Amino acid sequence: MKLGREISDGGRFVRQPNRFTARIEADGEYPPEAGRYQLYASYACPWAHRSLIVRELLGLQDVVGVTIVDPIRDEKGWRVPGGDPVTGTEYLSELYLATDPDYQGRYTVPCVWDVTTKRLVTNDYPQITLTLETAFAPWHAEGAPDLYPAGLREEIDALNAIIFDGFNNGVYKAGFATSQEAYDDAVTKVFATLDLLEERLAGRPYLHGDALTESDVRLYPTLARFDAVYHSHFKCAIRRLTDYPVLWAYARRLYAIPAFRDTTDFDQIKRHYFITQTNINPSQIVPQGPEIDWTVG
Repeated sequence: MKLGREISDGGRFVRQPNRFTARIEADGEYPPEAGRYQLYASYACPWAHRSLIVRELLGLQDVVGVTIVDPIRDEKGWRVPGGDPVTGTEYLSELYLATDPDYQGRYTVPCVWDVTTKRLVTNDYPQITLTLETAFAPWHAEGAPDLYPAGLREEIDALNAIIFDGFNNGVYKAGFATSQEAYDDAVTKVFATLDLLEERLAGRPYLHGDALTESDVRLYPTLARFDAVYHSHFKCAIRRLTDYPVLWAYARRLYAIPAFRDTTDFDQIKRHYFITQTNINPSQIVPQGPEIDWTVG
């Protein structure tokens, strides 16, 4: 394994494991409290995007603070434009190193900082949204959706695993592959997963029926980036999202919800991928288009 690039000897992308995995939970070391935690996120990053969506869907804007980093990373990592008003840091790396001076991995978003103990609690992105949905339930806005209902959790977790492996992370495995075999395997799985989801959504508005859930939140950020970035930049070029009538209608239906639409910034998304990932796009040219109307029903 080549540390930093996360590429195996066979040319396959292997995602860096999350280093900080403490839980925010009642009676734990980090209890849920209004105003205690700060979420660090990027509009460009799909893993962070899901946290921003959930925070807004559940009405937690005044409970969990947020700091948005610049979409363009440099050798120092994610930068906070103008400096972070909560911690005074200019780069997210400072929070990682303040928590663990020996940390040597990538400095990733989303992550959550504890203002009280002055340390990072978690950069475990799959758990962050679940924490917002469960530990922070006492602060959910009236009428907020139950994105992780107890009776559906086993089914949600199972579908989330399929979506992650074949699609959320699958596009990265295709885009960062450095061998033809690794790319072929990954891109085939990406479109097999899209085919499965197209079939699953036929006749139902959301992935688990009539109600929005955590699975929909996890799927959407990758759908939103697909035609704009992954189709060309990551070579996921067999079909476009707009070639899937059911999935395309579903994606626009989600986009019509303010929490999804207001956290979707196509300009930041494109600039991040095409400018930052110079191993794939050394010219750093940001392409124009595609001209897609997400507001059409």
